[in-house]
Amino acid sequence: MAESSAAVGARLVWSVDALVRAVADALSARFGACTVRGEIVALSRPGSGHCYFSLHDAGGAALLRCAMFRRNAVLIDFVPRDGQLVEVRGRLAVYEPRGELQFIVEAMRPAGDGALLERFLRLKARLEAEGLFDAARKRPLPAFPRSVGVVTSVDAAALRDVAAAFARRAPHIRVIVYPSPVQGTDAPAALVDALQRAARRAEVDLLLVCRGGGSLEDLWAFNDERVVRAIAALPMPSISGVGHETDVTLADFAADVRAATPTAAAELAAVSNEEAGARLAGLASLLRRRIDAAQDRHAQRLDRLTLRLAKPAEVVRLRGRRVERLAERLATATRHLASRRVSQTADVGARLQRALQATLQRRAQRLELVAARARALDPQQVLTRGYAWLGGADGRPVVSIAQVEAGSKLEAVLADGRAGVRVIDVHPDARAGTDVRSKR
Repeated sequence: MAESSAAVGARLVWSVDALVRAVADALSARFGACTVRGEIVALSRPGSGHCYFSLHDAGGAALLRCAMFRRNAVLIDFVPRDGQLVEVRGRLAVYEPRGELQFIVEAMRPAGDGALLERFLRLKARLEAEGLFDAARKRPLPAFPRSVGVVTSVDAAALRDVAAAFARRAPHIRVIVYPSPVQGTDAPAALVDALQRAARRAEVDLLLVCRGGGSLEDLWAFNDERVVRAIAALPMPSISGVGHETDVTLADFAADVRAATPTAAAELAAVSNEEAGARLAGLASLLRRRIDAAQDRHAQRLDRLTLRLAKPAEVVRLRGRRVERLAERLATATRHLASRRVSQTADVGARLQRALQATLQRRAQRLELVAARARALDPQQVLTRGYAWLGGADGRPVVSIAQVEAGSKLEAVLADGRAGVRVIDVHPDARAGTDVRSKR
């Protein structure tokens, strides 16, 4: 029978890391994005630009640690302070190194400030999820544009600031204005029309979208989804210079580059004549140094080649000496090789002679040994020691008394001749057990 899930869970042992990550995942799934209202406690803003604080309810005992990272902290359009009642939007998370619950803040506003900021954050999150603000989509600005377009109101101070910046820094650049209202209910549609007109005409290398500063409501046309998508769809690079340095709009995220002010946008769009002149002077100096260095290298090479061509006889003489040295080395090597071969031949001959003598000596010794054995087996040698052998009348040797009888005539062979003998008597050897009775 299968075990119950409760029993299996009771035996599950978590590691600390796994449990903390599981809690973080559960929190992310349960509280994906939420808004919290509370009073700021222990606010700190270190040099990194991040913002750390806690939230608590008035008269309450609970504290919620919060962290707002720099990329979101720069979007705050007011200065937060301890004790201030705010609404923060973000997500719950677990700070794993200490296993602490914290709230990652993505937006903050004073409690009770309208719904514009809320709409701004929701639209920003949605467009960001679509990838409209991805860094990979950003294009580099042209280094030296020939013509620059400006989308703004013809009555706005921003246009005068931009024109003054171009006149001061790069009067040679052609500036084309695509007029449009930048505030009010008709502004989004007019801005989209101006942006699309600039895209169709394709007469500028870079497009600036500008207006002066104002409240969140004043700048709302540049947070309109239609305007943001039109900026992202431009065929040429774009710079957003909307508001003052602390103002942030969705147009800033959609453009390729964000400038703090309209004047800063113009300065980013065009390199000043002084800076371009300094850059050209530096390049000219570098070019001169490289040309001089190249001329010096080629002159030295030409001098070396000239010296080699001016004295061909010297070259021939050096080559001849080298050939002579090589011939001497060849002759010396040949003599040394012949000497080694003669020495090796002499050594081999001596070794062969010694081996032949040793072989002959061994063969002579063996022959002498065989001769000695042959001599020892020669019957004549036995006869010289006083022995004789007897033969019967039929010539066969007599080796037993059974072959003779008294009166038999035998022949005795001695070392120096033969003698006829007659058997007088036969006496058998008792140890031999020979029966000679029949011979008598």
